[in-house]
Amino acid sequence: MRGYVSTVFGCPYEGKIPIQQVVEVSLRLFELGIDELSLGDTIGVAVPSQVRDVIEALTKVVPLERIGLHFHDTRGMAVANVMAGLETGVDVFDGSIGGLGGCPYAPGASGNVATDDLLYLMDNMGIQTGIDATRMTATTRWLEATLARPLASHARAVTRGSEGKEEA
Repeated sequence: MRGYVSTVFGCPYEGKIPIQQVVEVSLRLFELGIDELSLGDTIGVAVPSQVRDVIEALTKVVPLERIGLHFHDTRGMAVANVMAGLETGVDVFDGSIGGLGGCPYAPGASGNVATDDLLYLMDNMGIQTGIDATRMTATTRWLEATLARPLASHARAVTRGSEGKEEA
C-alpha cells in the first residue's frame, strides 16, 4: 500500500513545510503499515535543491527504495524536480496523461507532471520504463480530442505542432 504526503514542499495555508515535519509524518505512515511513500509537491512550488534536501533527510530513516515522488508542474519545474529525484536514486514517479489534473485546495495549481514528458526524459536518459511512448502520445491525442482542448504536456505540444505536416 502506498501512502501519500501532500504539500511536502509548500502548503497554500502554512507556507514552507519544515523537513523534520515531513520526516515525522512519513514515519507515522510507515508505522500505520504503508509499504511505499509518495512525497507530493501538490501545489507545484518545489525546486530541485528542496527535492534533494528532503530525500537526503528522509533516507536517514527510510530506505530509498520505499520512496516515490509526485510533482505538479505549476511553475514549470516538475521535470527538473524529477531529475533531482533520479539523481538521489528515487525511481518511482507519478505522472498523468498530458499533465491532466490540478489541486482542489490550491486554485491555479496545474496538473501532475505529464507522463509524456517523463517518458521523453527517461527514454533520452536510457532509462527503461516499459511504456510505449508512441502509444502514450496516441492516448494523449485521444484525450485531447475527447476533452476538446489541448493538454499541458510539453512533449505533446511538439507532436501537436507537427501533425498534418509531411516529412521534408
